[in-house]
Amino acid sequence: MVFRNDEWLAQTIEPVLDPEREIVDPHHHLWPSEAMGYNLDEFLGDMESGHKVVQTVFMECGASYRKDGPEHLMPLGETEFVADAADRAVERGAATTIAGIVAHADLRGEHLDEVLDAHDALAGGRFRGIRHAGARATHPDAFRIAGSAPEGLYADDAFRRGVARLGARGLTYDTWHYHYQNRDFLALTKAVPETTMVLDHFGTPAGVGPYAGQREEIFAAWKDDIAAIAECSNVVAKLGGLAMPDNGFGWDARDTPPGSEEMLEVQGRYYRYAIACFGADRCMFESNFPVDRWSLSYGVYWNAMKRLAAEYTEPERVAMFAGTARRIYRLDT
Repeated sequence: MVFRNDEWLAQTIEPVLDPEREIVDPHHHLWPSEAMGYNLDEFLGDMESGHKVVQTVFMECGASYRKDGPEHLMPLGETEFVADAADRAVERGAATTIAGIVAHADLRGEHLDEVLDAHDALAGGRFRGIRHAGARATHPDAFRIAGSAPEGLYADDAFRRGVARLGARGLTYDTWHYHYQNRDFLALTKAVPETTMVLDHFGTPAGVGPYAGQREEIFAAWKDDIAAIAECSNVVAKLGGLAMPDNGFGWDARDTPPGSEEMLEVQGRYYRYAIACFGADRCMFESNFPVDRWSLSYGVYWNAMKRLAAEYTEPERVAMFAGTARRIYRLDT
């Protein structure tokens, strides 16, 4: 899983649209391995590509776990790693602040409060929530990143108690899953209505393996599911992540990457429908970098969002680019 494709991305360079538009990017990753190719230098390179990204939220990705000690405490290594990166960015005078950390914990675990307390202590005031994703690939060999959650995770009583505990502590619950799991997620949102839940990546409409060639059928079912999920007021939608290779648009395999107009032409209907269902105050644009970097550049993604946002009012634009993320993740301005 290597994300260094700079020469390929450099073939599609666009002027930055609306360069003074303030952005909070609520979903990015870091990986400490040089082989993975996305550490602090690479992250800041994208943040400094012309758009005014003032704050970000790191999203757990299994990076830099502790290699020894109790298993339930191993994810603390990721929080230590990211907090250090955030501190170094400040020391370097970076214009972008890693302002929030969404960490990982096994929400079924009997030591949950211990783990949450430890994340909070290590995060330097940045700990905002947990992602224990429900993604379970039915055909893992077909996916570039295959989710491996246990079957029935969302319905597990211990898991639901853990999600409820997050809400009781004022923490968010993020998740990622595939389109065929949207109804399972809907049941979870109804079972734990007091916890704020963040649906990542539109519920990942898959387009590879057995799902290739079914885009219209999947889109129709996805619309029904998204409308039902949006009726749950405790759910907020992240709008991004559709450029992952597993969505099946095939951009990563082309000779040249797409521009913002092409991206919006192909994927805009997902964004518009989600905004119509959730409303701008429950939507936030997300880059999902560097995973979406396989298919397009950081600058192209935000230009596409700015083209899309021109269809909405200024208060709606402010919400989707920054306001919703700041409210949900409790970020200081």
